[in-house]
Amino acid sequence: MPKQRHSLNKHRRFIRWFNDVTIRDVPLVGGKNASLGEMYRNLVPKGVRIPNGYAITAKAYFHFVKKAAIDDDIRRILKGLDTHDLRNLRERGRQVRQTILNAALPPELEAAIVENYRKLEGQYGQNVDVAVRSSATAEDLPDASFAGQQETFLNIRGTHALLDAVRRCFASLFTDRALSYREDKHFDHFDVGLSVAVQKMVRSDRAASGVMFSIDTESGFKDAVLINASYGLGENVVQGAVSPDEFYVHKPTLKLGFKPIVSKSLGTKRKKMVYATGDHPTKNVLTTRAERQSFCITDREVLQLAKWAMVIEDHYSREARKFKPMDMEWAKDGLTGELFIVQARPETVVSQRDTSILETYHLQRTGKVLAEGARVGSKIGSGRANVIRDVKAIEKFRQGDVLVTTMTDPDWEPIMKIAAAIVTDEGGRTSHAAIVSRELGIPAIVGAGDATRRIRTGQSVTVSCAEGDVGKVYAGLLPFRVSKVNLKKIKRPKTHIKMIFGTPELAFATAQIPNEGVGLAREEFIINSYIKVHPMALVKYPKLKDAAAVREIDRLTVGYDNKKQYYVDKLASGVATIAAAFYPREVIVRLADFRSNEYAELVGGAEFEPEERNPMIGWRGASRYYDPKYRPAFDLECKALKKVRDEMGLKNLKVMVPFCRTVEEGKKVIAAMAENGLKQHVNDLEVYVMCEIPSNVVLAEEFFKVFDGFSIGSNDLTQLTLGLDRDSGLIDHIGNENDAAVKRLLSQAIAAAKRVGKPIGICGQGPSDYPELARFLMQEGIDSISLNPDTILKTTVDLARLSARGKRLRF
Repeated sequence: MPKQRHSLNKHRRFIRWFNDVTIRDVPLVGGKNASLGEMYRNLVPKGVRIPNGYAITAKAYFHFVKKAAIDDDIRRILKGLDTHDLRNLRERGRQVRQTILNAALPPELEAAIVENYRKLEGQYGQNVDVAVRSSATAEDLPDASFAGQQETFLNIRGTHALLDAVRRCFASLFTDRALSYREDKHFDHFDVGLSVAVQKMVRSDRAASGVMFSIDTESGFKDAVLINASYGLGENVVQGAVSPDEFYVHKPTLKLGFKPIVSKSLGTKRKKMVYATGDHPTKNVLTTRAERQSFCITDREVLQLAKWAMVIEDHYSREARKFKPMDMEWAKDGLTGELFIVQARPETVVSQRDTSILETYHLQRTGKVLAEGARVGSKIGSGRANVIRDVKAIEKFRQGDVLVTTMTDPDWEPIMKIAAAIVTDEGGRTSHAAIVSRELGIPAIVGAGDATRRIRTGQSVTVSCAEGDVGKVYAGLLPFRVSKVNLKKIKRPKTHIKMIFGTPELAFATAQIPNEGVGLAREEFIINSYIKVHPMALVKYPKLKDAAAVREIDRLTVGYDNKKQYYVDKLASGVATIAAAFYPREVIVRLADFRSNEYAELVGGAEFEPEERNPMIGWRGASRYYDPKYRPAFDLECKALKKVRDEMGLKNLKVMVPFCRTVEEGKKVIAAMAENGLKQHVNDLEVYVMCEIPSNVVLAEEFFKVFDGFSIGSNDLTQLTLGLDRDSGLIDHIGNENDAAVKRLLSQAIAAAKRVGKPIGICGQGPSDYPELARFLMQEGIDSISLNPDTILKTTVDLARLSARGKRLRF
């Protein structure tokens, strides 16, 4: 044994095992290997599983080039390199790679690689399967981190295959994309070395794998872990060859011991990469229908990965003495059921943005939608569509074109950097196309499904990532504008400025606009856009009279045997995403306030809704929740909110009851909530009521005995004060929140709240539409004003000026 240790130590110049490497060894072993060593040394003792292995050092690479006497040949080939001439780039890169592949490894280097592979066999068994990964000495730097610059080879077995893979890794230092990248970043090709990782494979070919970020890659929101997952080996997720499952986990409440998976999205996962034999050690096979319709990892595994993400982020942040979000790759072993982290590097795109400048893109009109998918970024781009399915045809691409393709990998990077926008059929938010688009700062849509079939080369298109979570490709060159606001210059008024909000996919980004929380979180958008089914139709499934509704419910609820649980989970996810985005600031969620005609439009809804002449003042709000005809649906709503607060730990969530006509109604709703485990004042639960009916103002102090606060709904209060029907265009000109009668009621409600010491805010459209009304409310002493996101900055500035002047305006 001592003789073997001496034999291995003599190769220390060429070989370093992970436990002998730290993050300070980037010049020796490159970014990936330095990070693997750092984690193996420091985080395995903390419970993070990392497969063992060793690094072939950059010194070994330079030794190989010198001993093989190919350095002058490489210099000669690269003289006159023009990375903007794709034919020039491609030919010179090919010649350099062939030069390296034709050269023999020095005997002493071969011996070192083989002897250490034998040592790895001692730990994992004879003919151990390994991943052979490139690790360049200029990668994962704060200003230099394109995805996948060099090659990775999976399921490599035996010394012959290993030595061949190492040589191919060395050659991949001169791939077309690596040459182009170094030229752009002004690195000298001969100053950059290549290290190689030889790491035990995780048998994710029999399970699942994916990518994980400890920050939201779209908004830069710091309190979420994003996990993408798919079946098989991880290359498909990294390259964007599949549309993966997606999970978001809230870090602050995970640290407190809760289970805050705030969002889950099922990916199509059409194929998976598995082991093969012969010249190609891996292959792709189609997934089964059951696999496509199921999440590939469990909630328990999602939470375990998220915990590891926080451990890794905390470690690197302490080392750097600043916040250091991380980009990680993980794998699940199908033989043992264990999870592993196989790579980690600093996230270098969204975390480097200047968050003091809020840049917003506004599409000024829409058009025919050609394709839809997951948005990357929040910008808009337009140009001539160029549909390219094969990387061999990238020479046809012109600067300013919109690239439309099935998926991208690093070979596409020379044209990606000159594209106006990118659209791919496959891929998720952590795919190669998404990562590169973020670094380049161009809009992209991934997972668009059939974009390459629906868009024609030469067609003018506009790619919009500025309209929510769904990115859209429109026909034509549509007009748009860009606005920029310096958030550091925004002063805060004395009155709290909150938001009116209802779109979960925009929450992480919108929460970064200066605010004091959410005064009104609407459930209606979540139900309409994500659930789409009337809750009573799920309660009564499958005994519905409408056969078409049953079929549509079956389609929407794939994976759910219990259809009621579908409603609970989807509603909880939407509400939780908003609560997590603004945590620990309060988020007041209004119970579902559809009118009967709106409920009837949901799948299966017509069977459960009456036809009302004036649904605006009909069966809506509080009157539904305790009614036996709707009570089972309200029970599901309560279970969803209880899940958000109790299971996910988002106790900043408060509940608000809309359209409560009488004090007795309020008591009935409070009792119904308590029967579902949502007990007022237990676990810090506060229950507010909408002040939107004159009776709420007339009996304000009686209502305050039941509820913890008021939120004025100026739209409905105006309607009912002036005797209007908001749905009637004949008299809508009469409605105005600035009417003296409405403002008198507003003043009385605020005064009542002050007398009993309860909070009162306003969350109607009025303060957004009428700045003078916002000023009036502030002068009356209202505690908070909730505004639509697009008006919050303007109104904040206006009210801050009024606060600074200390003047009282007359109305």
